[in-house]
Amino acid sequence: MGSALRAEATSPQTTSRPLRAWQQAALAQYEEQSPKDFLVTATPGAGKTTFALTLASRLLARREVARVIVVCPTDHLRLQWADAADAMGIVLDPGLTNAVGPVRAGTQGYVTTYAQVAGKPMLHAARATAVKTLVILDEVHHAGDGLSWGEAVEEAYGFAARRLCLTGTPFRTKPDERIPFVRYEEDTFEGDDGEGGVGLVSRADYTYGYKEALADSVVRPVVFAAYTGTSRWRNSAGEVVAASLSEAGTRSVEMQAWRTALDPKGQWVPHVIAAMDDRITHLREEGGMPDAAGLILASDQDDARAYAKIVRRVTGKAAELILSDDPKASKKIERFTTGSARIAVCVRMISEGVDVPRAAVLAWMTSYRTPLFFAQAVGRVVRARAPHESATVFLPAVRPLLSLAASMEEQRNHVMPPPKTEKGDELDLEPLPPKEKDPDGLKQWEALEADARFAHVLHSGTAHTGEGSGPVAVQPEDEEFLGIPGLLTPAQTAELLAKRDDELRQRIAQSHRVDADDFMLVEDHPDEDDAGRSWRDAAELRREINRLVNRVSARTSTPQAVVHTQLRQHVPGPPSASASVDVLRARRERLRTML
Repeated sequence: MGSALRAEATSPQTTSRPLRAWQQAALAQYEEQSPKDFLVTATPGAGKTTFALTLASRLLARREVARVIVVCPTDHLRLQWADAADAMGIVLDPGLTNAVGPVRAGTQGYVTTYAQVAGKPMLHAARATAVKTLVILDEVHHAGDGLSWGEAVEEAYGFAARRLCLTGTPFRTKPDERIPFVRYEEDTFEGDDGEGGVGLVSRADYTYGYKEALADSVVRPVVFAAYTGTSRWRNSAGEVVAASLSEAGTRSVEMQAWRTALDPKGQWVPHVIAAMDDRITHLREEGGMPDAAGLILASDQDDARAYAKIVRRVTGKAAELILSDDPKASKKIERFTTGSARIAVCVRMISEGVDVPRAAVLAWMTSYRTPLFFAQAVGRVVRARAPHESATVFLPAVRPLLSLAASMEEQRNHVMPPPKTEKGDELDLEPLPPKEKDPDGLKQWEALEADARFAHVLHSGTAHTGEGSGPVAVQPEDEEFLGIPGLLTPAQTAELLAKRDDELRQRIAQSHRVDADDFMLVEDHPDEDDAGRSWRDAAELRREINRLVNRVSARTSTPQAVVHTQLRQHVPGPPSASASVDVLRARRERLRTML
């Protein structure tokens, strides 16, 4: 068995590229066990497709199966799977529909979607049992998206000869929505509220996590650049509310501040897009990635279109706009993947499975915040092509996202917790609530303005503010680790973003004036000029206060939140986000005395 395994591993008919160590180990384990069901959990970008098709090639060559069926989430992934299979000598039909009965002659199988299987499960069952079949369930957590999908997958493939389940991200499902063909064990766990409970843990047959992939240089290290800012909005009672993204207080206020920051009319979005573009330029000119590109994730198609306009206005370059209802969406993804465009704007088209190796920068401008979607989206920019590459994710400095970013390198089991009993327990797993409307359909909530400022870089659980420590020198012994001149460490990245922050703000302000007709928000004020100057003065004071708080925090090793609390004790008044100019000036002077 061992000699045969080594011969197959090096056979050009088995794979067109050398197998990674984890792929060889997983294949060896499969060969030894020869199981009916096999679940592989491997971090996004690790090479699950290559592993699955190599296994399929071996089983076909030994005639242990005569057909391969791949089930994936989207139509675009059908094409991607078919192309990958073709490169390895396996002909899979990506266009087979439910209206066509038999599998096309001259192929060794086909690629379908979970939605198609749910449409006619008995048809797919007939195809999977007509001959010995290997069924590959890609991103198998989709079989838990609802009872109907899970039941359909089980009905369609319950009698298939072999089943290979793949997933790249941790998933949680309700206890009554178990994923078919996945083995579960009862286990105790600690919930987000600190209380323990009993849940069901899925047991993968082979696991290859982000930490292992990072050590093997299979994935890029990720640096998270968090941007805070002050948001102003008018609520349903007609009151104007102001709050900072990173100091919002209650969850409700935080969500409204977050929603306002993502509004295309404000300053937060163009500021972060400018910082993102600046990072892409650095990667192209000094970071050893001349084709580096970035992805912007929007909440909906209206925002995506508006963000694409902002990209053009801020960067001078057109963005690739990729929308799910566009019949040319797949072609646009392919064009962006192989082309030279700098930025693509999408909603969910590139959140899972889509392979864009040159994408190394991600801007999180969506209200989605589930752990699954976060890991999927970040997975689009971590696929490594060379040891020196790194990925940067720009995101709002809100607690749900910072928590997800901090846990990216943790090893997490696939836990299905027991039912929640308190209303609202799943709040962080849902999109932001829809905009309020009155009975006539008119909006009652209105975003007014949002500014942006760099908060910190988060890397391996450590926050780097770029303040107080001065330039970070690169020691000679670190040069080999950095790989090439110009590649920045997380601390250096933080310093660069902090230094560039004011320059970017001026650049955005200029572009905002040039294109004011499209994005200017006009309000009816008795003395508009004075109000505008007062708002701009207050905004600048808030930015200066936050910079000073960062410095005090770094110098005294005191958390920033504690410094803000001490500041409000010495200079009473509302939070800085809604304080008057006089209060802000007094707090600035107090902070200066603390340095």
